[in-house]
Amino acid sequence: MLRIITEPTEAKTELRRISDRNYDEHISNQEASVREIVTSVKNQGDQALLAYTEKFDLQILTAEELRVSGSELDAAYQKISRELLDAIKLAGANIEVFHRQRVPKSWVHFGEDEVVLGKRYTPVDTAGIYIPGGRAAYPSTVLMNAIPAKVAQVPRIVMVTPPGKDKEINPAVLVAASEAGVSEIYRVGGAQAIAALAYGTETIPQVNVITGPGNIYVTLAKKMVYGRVGIDSLAGPSEVLIIADHRANPVHVATDLLAQAEHDPHAAAILLTTDAQIASQVQASVEEQLQNHPKRLPTEKALAHYGLIVVVESLAIAAELSNLFAPEHLELEVAEPWDLLESIRHAGAIFLGDSTPEAVGDYLAGPNHTLPTSGAARYASALGVETFMKHSSIIQYSPQALKKVGKAIETLAEAEGLPSHAQSVRIRTQEQNLEESSREQNTD
Repeated sequence: MLRIITEPTEAKTELRRISDRNYDEHISNQEASVREIVTSVKNQGDQALLAYTEKFDLQILTAEELRVSGSELDAAYQKISRELLDAIKLAGANIEVFHRQRVPKSWVHFGEDEVVLGKRYTPVDTAGIYIPGGRAAYPSTVLMNAIPAKVAQVPRIVMVTPPGKDKEINPAVLVAASEAGVSEIYRVGGAQAIAALAYGTETIPQVNVITGPGNIYVTLAKKMVYGRVGIDSLAGPSEVLIIADHRANPVHVATDLLAQAEHDPHAAAILLTTDAQIASQVQASVEEQLQNHPKRLPTEKALAHYGLIVVVESLAIAAELSNLFAPEHLELEVAEPWDLLESIRHAGAIFLGDSTPEAVGDYLAGPNHTLPTSGAARYASALGVETFMKHSSIIQYSPQALKKVGKAIETLAEAEGLPSHAQSVRIRTQEQNLEESSREQNTD
């Protein structure tokens, strides 16, 4: 049964507990195993990859079979329906249009005394995209990770994903990769795939940035290789928080909570409502919809451990609790969502109004569905074009400009005990003074 609580202090305690659920109880037990896998792949390359693929995925591969062939990609198009292909193309087009608005622009400013300052944005050379397997196939995750890299003009986009039965990869995933501009696809998953992307093997190239969600092994591996490569985030289980007033449709709200809970037994589904009747109706609708739910057991487990309904006195209090939780997904199913939006400070993605369920953003609205979880929305943002780009500062000083500020630079360098820093400026300004003096003498 989805719990209903009304006490504000209890609500805050429960929200903190749910936010801190990020597999903490498992991490210490798994870190040693993941470190061993990462080290083995780093030192043994393909040999370790193939051994771990046989051990964890129960698939015996040769090094030549790691890479998906062009003929497999062609065959994938024949295995999916035209309807699914059209949906993939529509989602891809929307995602690309949205992300093209976010490409950072290089700029240069010409100031006084011929001082030039600026920033120059360039893409990484190679991006690695991790696409999970297991419970389901995720073509939408392929699009959300690969298209921003393509928009950033990354020259080489490499995708890894676990092999399924008979070494196959879901055809929808392969089609999405082809449509999104992925350069190479490899059938390998888990921590070993992350290690291969980070360090490179005889077959899989080393990348500069790794993005994409995964299980605890994948997350820990990303944490361990960070610094060697860039990563998008350390994603935890998915979550939705819905704020609803008396005008909300309880069946819609219940369905949206179930849509989140069906992801994973660790998924969080939370409702904050100002109406006690809505709370009871949502609770009843969730129970009714669960009766014939295809994923009933894991969904019930998620709701039992990380599902919650809180009845609050006002939308202002609901906004305060939401900001405390900083949800990955936030739905505002209220009469005036734009007014309530002004009070929201922390959320990965915000869905306004009854006609905008989270699924719209998950699949094809355009904004990225790779979002900060477990309260990280307080300081982090969605995956985007910027994830695959870096910027370099551009600085040019004229002799006159250096002379003007030279003494201040020398003073700061000497205060920090770095005499050569000071000398690097002093020697130039002294030479400039000599040149100016020489020109004056020649003029006389």
